[in-house]
Amino acid sequence: MSLVASAPPRLLDTGPLRRHWPLLPLAATVLFLLAPLPAGDATASGKVGPADAASLLLVLVCAVQALRGRVRTLTPLGVLVLGAPGVGLAVATVTAGDPYAALPGFVRYLQVFVLVPAAVVLLVRDAREFRITAGCFVVLALVQGAVGVVQFATRTGASYQGEDVRAVGTFGPGDVMGMATVVAYGLVVATAAALAPGLPRRVRRIAGGCALALVLPLVLSFSRGAWIATLGAAVLVMAMAGIRRALRVLVALSALGVVLVGGLGVGSEMVAERLTSITQVSSAPDQSVTDRYTMWAAAESMWRERPAVGVGLKGFPAHRDGHSSLGLSSGSHTAGAGQAFIKQPLLSPHNMYLLILSEQGLTGLLALAGGWAALLVAGLRRCAVGTDRTVRDCGLIATGLLVWQLTDFLYADIGGPSTVLTGVIIGLAAWWALPSRAHADGPVAGPGPRAVEGPAAR
Repeated sequence: MSLVASAPPRLLDTGPLRRHWPLLPLAATVLFLLAPLPAGDATASGKVGPADAASLLLVLVCAVQALRGRVRTLTPLGVLVLGAPGVGLAVATVTAGDPYAALPGFVRYLQVFVLVPAAVVLLVRDAREFRITAGCFVVLALVQGAVGVVQFATRTGASYQGEDVRAVGTFGPGDVMGMATVVAYGLVVATAAALAPGLPRRVRRIAGGCALALVLPLVLSFSRGAWIATLGAAVLVMAMAGIRRALRVLVALSALGVVLVGGLGVGSEMVAERLTSITQVSSAPDQSVTDRYTMWAAAESMWRERPAVGVGLKGFPAHRDGHSSLGLSSGSHTAGAGQAFIKQPLLSPHNMYLLILSEQGLTGLLALAGGWAALLVAGLRRCAVGTDRTVRDCGLIATGLLVWQLTDFLYADIGGPSTVLTGVIIGLAAWWALPSRAHADGPVAGPGPRAVEGPAAR
């Protein structure tokens, strides 16, 4: 009787998972925003949510990988751009009238504008991992957009003009900008991927379909700021991709708009009214526009009072009434989507640049906005110098998202669960604009995963 030694079963190849596992907390930071807020809790947007917890894990993983020498190396310019905001935030906290009250603001700003961007830059090692992260934005946008369309169709959204038709996704009426923001992110990513010459045709077609699908929920969000920012970012991405490709996308979007609004009448009257209100700044502005410009004037007044360091982080609400005119209302009204009527206080000027200027002065504005401007210029320059077509899509996505965010900051500021995505976007923009000195487009050097043993290896 002969004994035949059976070969050991081939082990499951876990190479890709072992290589990309540091991206798991980054993907969770984006995708955990699919978790709905508790119904009726309008203040939940100001609390630590699942996405914020995932971002803290992301920073921890980055620290561990840095100690092991498995992160990208930064140039001195990268260290300056990513680190300068922390110095400005520390100054604004120390010089605040009540430093202890400013500490929560310091932690939030540090998370969004320093720690999360730095973690993204250091952990995302190559174009493939960049695309994985960008793909998470599209998945998030598609799901939230689908929920928003259902809300409009079934009249279960947030209250708008007396009807519960405003698409807000799972964010609820307490954060009406949440769905509009994530849908716009996904639309910009999908548009850039659809126009990227280096991607396979099948991928570009799928991305183009996703971009077209996301137009409807963005329209139904009735968010003027998101519309303007998306239009600006999309036009820039189209121009960078080429005139011929841009014309194709414009024709497709125009046809879709005619079918949705003109042919099917999807919210045509409400959309038309919302578009008209953009230009009614001085003639017949609605109360939201009046409140916005009143708070802008208040923020400017605070800055003039303390131009160097501002009134301190989280200081705008305490100083608002002393610098506002009588035209400011007592708050905004929210209702619908499972929430009763609630009046929410106006705690910020709804302009990120003016918020920074009023609370952190010129010191904070130069540290934050100066860094963003540097990333934008460096990113555009890298796109213009003829980067390899295989990573061209990364440049279009990073630049498009950054332009969207910087444009939206003219009409909005940080706040709500989707705020953590601002840090991810700044990190992706920095990854593109500030490539590693030794590995501009490829993975960092370092020990890779060990080879899986099998019969051939033995």
